[in-house]
Amino acid sequence: MNKKVRVRFAPSPTGGLHLGGVRTVLYNYLFARKHGGDFVLRIEDTDQSRFVPGAEEYIFECLRWCGLEPDESPLKEGNYGPYRQSERKHIYRKYAEQLVQQGHAYYAFDTPEELEQMRNTHKTEQNPSPQYDHRLRSRMRNSLTLDTDTVKKLLDQNTPHVIRIKMPVNETVSFTDMIRGEVSFETGLVDDKVLLKADGMPTYHLAVVVDDYLMKITHAFRGEEWLPSAPVHILLWKYLFGTEAMPQWAHLPLILGPNGKLSKRDGAKYGFPVFAMNWTDPKTKELTEGFKEKGFLPEAFINLLALLGWNDGTEKEIFSKEELIERFSMERVHSAGAKFDYEKAKWFNHEWLKISSAGNLINSVKKFLSSNGVHVNDEALLEKAIGLVKDRCTLLSDFVMQAGFFFKTPGQLDVEAVKPKWNNDKKDFFEAYSGKLHEAGSWTAAELEKIFKELAIEKGIKPGELQLPLRIMLVGAKYGPPVFEIGELLGPTETINRIKQGLSVFNF
Repeated sequence: MNKKVRVRFAPSPTGGLHLGGVRTVLYNYLFARKHGGDFVLRIEDTDQSRFVPGAEEYIFECLRWCGLEPDESPLKEGNYGPYRQSERKHIYRKYAEQLVQQGHAYYAFDTPEELEQMRNTHKTEQNPSPQYDHRLRSRMRNSLTLDTDTVKKLLDQNTPHVIRIKMPVNETVSFTDMIRGEVSFETGLVDDKVLLKADGMPTYHLAVVVDDYLMKITHAFRGEEWLPSAPVHILLWKYLFGTEAMPQWAHLPLILGPNGKLSKRDGAKYGFPVFAMNWTDPKTKELTEGFKEKGFLPEAFINLLALLGWNDGTEKEIFSKEELIERFSMERVHSAGAKFDYEKAKWFNHEWLKISSAGNLINSVKKFLSSNGVHVNDEALLEKAIGLVKDRCTLLSDFVMQAGFFFKTPGQLDVEAVKPKWNNDKKDFFEAYSGKLHEAGSWTAAELEKIFKELAIEKGIKPGELQLPLRIMLVGAKYGPPVFEIGELLGPTETINRIKQGLSVFNF
């Protein structure tokens, strides 16, 4: 690659950041890092009617959590700003006017009522949604049908108008997609898209081409839903800047849910997140849960996203970000849609919890414990507890159950699990055991188990019959790591107190 690689992610601030959007970010980021290039975040806020307050800040926060922060953005200005399209409004009109002067675009003065009338008049069974195209533009009120004086007069009077591209008839437009190979379109099947709106703001079609050119973007990766727009963009590149300046394109495959393209509705229906982080709709106040709040590690999240449409040609599934940068190539991205499997996503997180050091998990686990009413004052104990239970956890939220009892004495004990086989012999055993623990030479799991088994033999009770009551006393329920390791971490005072509390509760 001769030119410095420059890629961009260009979201619209209209809501939560969907899985597909984060994967687009990830592939751009990996490609830029692999080739020593720049990753640009550009906010495409040209459609002010769809602008949602807080959405832009949310995008920044999502990328920060994922560890995919851009080199240039509205928060980190580079040499090609501004990085919000609404702040670049003054740039676009001259390019739209240039297209008009070249005969590749035209002014259209049609009112909303006239456009609606056109759609109603020309609607047929074969064409239920007539478009403003080469067949109908000759019947509309635009600079192709009006004389020059009338057009000038309308413009001088600031008559509301848009600028539309004049799609050629009977031409084939082709380009090489890095994923799909040669892709061709017949121009006669594409309508005359609006390039500049009546308020002077560009549409996506004009803005994306102009901005990619001015920002020296070398590679443009976007979802396959933009593939039908490719002929418009190719022609705009050809007319304005020449196709040799055009970036290489790759249209990424869809992420599929149980019934087609993955949607927010799928998440609500099947109980899994589809956004990177929690998103609350400012109008409806509807909360959509995110992967972060569900309890996913960012490392696991980007790992699972990378493999939704790509692999390195091996059976390997667990990749660090550094390994992904080293191995990623756009040529190994599949063209077919990738099906999202939430159980597999949780498997990735479980694997990442297992390989992560307990120390690196402290802050994340502490936040989940705190939000569930478990407050940690001893981080050294938390690190040991994490090390003891992390292999049993799938999500960070699992630590609340698996480790919360180390910091908060159980409010209730599962007495029903103990009651059927509880008797005075067992009561006597635990009274004696708590006494012997005062005399323990060393407070280790091995020593606690040794005292336990020796006393059980002395009392003529099978040790296996006594471990469940001990677990219920210490944990409150029938889960957790090896019971004597729990006792070791709880320490002498807390362990003995919990046994005594259990005895008072088990007083059937």
